[in-house]
Amino acid sequence: MGNTLYLECSSGISGDMTVAALLDLGADREVLIKALSSLPLEGFSIEVNRIKKSGLDACDFLVRLDEAHENHDHDMEYLHGTRVHAHGEAVHAHGNETHVHVQEPPSHVHGDESHAHAHVHESGEHHHMHPHEDEHSHSHSHGSGDGHHSSPHIHRGLNEVLSIISQAELSGRAKDTAVRIFTVLAEAEAKAHGVPVDQVHFHEVGAVDSIVDIVAAAVCLDDLDITEAVIPRICEGQGFVRCQHGVIPVPVPAVVHIVQANQLPLHLTGTEGELVTPTGAAIAAAIRTKGQLPESFVIKKTGIGAGKRTYDRPSLLRAMLIDDAEKSTDARPDAPDDQNNSCKAPSDLCKNADDPYGNTAQKDVVYRLETNIDDCTGENLGYVMERLFEAGARDAHYTPVYMKKNRPAYQLNVICDRESVPEMEKIIFQETTTIGIRKAEMERTVLERSAGKISTSLGEAEVKICILPDGEKRCYPEYESVRRAAEENRISFQNAFEEIKRQAQEKYQ
Repeated sequence: MGNTLYLECSSGISGDMTVAALLDLGADREVLIKALSSLPLEGFSIEVNRIKKSGLDACDFLVRLDEAHENHDHDMEYLHGTRVHAHGEAVHAHGNETHVHVQEPPSHVHGDESHAHAHVHESGEHHHMHPHEDEHSHSHSHGSGDGHHSSPHIHRGLNEVLSIISQAELSGRAKDTAVRIFTVLAEAEAKAHGVPVDQVHFHEVGAVDSIVDIVAAAVCLDDLDITEAVIPRICEGQGFVRCQHGVIPVPVPAVVHIVQANQLPLHLTGTEGELVTPTGAAIAAAIRTKGQLPESFVIKKTGIGAGKRTYDRPSLLRAMLIDDAEKSTDARPDAPDDQNNSCKAPSDLCKNADDPYGNTAQKDVVYRLETNIDDCTGENLGYVMERLFEAGARDAHYTPVYMKKNRPAYQLNVICDRESVPEMEKIIFQETTTIGIRKAEMERTVLERSAGKISTSLGEAEVKICILPDGEKRCYPEYESVRRAAEENRISFQNAFEEIKRQAQEKYQ
């Protein structure tokens, strides 16, 4: 059936953060090591560590390159101006670290075959894997002086990268995911540079560490059996950053093109600097299947991936495996805390044990938008309301008001989720004559509720069942069911409503 992944990108997203979060979520390290060892690439190693960011325990994934293959890819060049392997504020705990070294001595190249050798160092143990074994023996030196220093940087195009992926020992699904991510990234870079995709030859998408990050993410997603990915939005910083091409604005051009082409919601924060890298944006765009969380969901597992930046907020990407609470049958009252966390979307606020309403009342946050309109026709206002509901408004209504000079007007009120605010504002500005919209974040308490269908003496009827704070259940017949019952039984709407309600109360109490 597959798993549903929720990525909470409140501190941005990058390739290494994604891989780290997925590893922390439970992706198999050995599977990842085997897959990366099969890449026909040389001169890289990976490290997986436990670190702390702002006191929070997180997983860190790092791709190291030898000096010959050092490059300035988007993810680090935009951030630092030069390649940096420092971890900022991160505090390392090396007890469970994993080091994987992949190198190829230049003197042993046979025809078109490259012999990459992987050395795995985990908790002091040494394991040697040879993805392309043959009768030749090879010596290994792990210093920086492997004779590669004079080698020029390789500027790969998309076709070269896709060839590398096709030669690797990956599952079909992992290959498809990696290809999809690289295609998104390459198309954005082509747009940024103003050339066709097949003519793009640049170091960013062909950088060894970018290839490793993206392939690693694809392998981890496959290992976790991710079939759905919920990414409501990605949060980005602001200002300017320095890259190889000079000083450029945040979001950087490639990120702008990715979010534009894939309609990926972007939220700009007050943080000075880049939170979203092109690789991170490409991963999010390529795997995202849903933009909205279920109304309530069960968290099966959580993973946290650390980034390399130090800003005013901890550089952390949180990943969760979730189930829709309405559909989940696996949640048990005695399950461990990390296996039975049911949360309310979209505010990430949960049922509060200290709330006087107990477990039946739930808290969440919504936004209220309001504006006064005195020069639109009734038909126009009716059309606006239809558009708002079609776009996902939770509620909308008009209130008669008197404005300046005693002009009669209507106040439009819209209730919506945080993620829907931009779309609601867009519709209101486009379809009305207003020039300003007020908005406010509002906490609300809602009763636990569910839908039901019953057979009554008046026919089939749909009802809504609400649970009061004291546990009492109240049933409310749905309008269409009442209307149909009244017409078919030739009785008043009120009588049909009361009869369906009475029979529903008897069934569900």
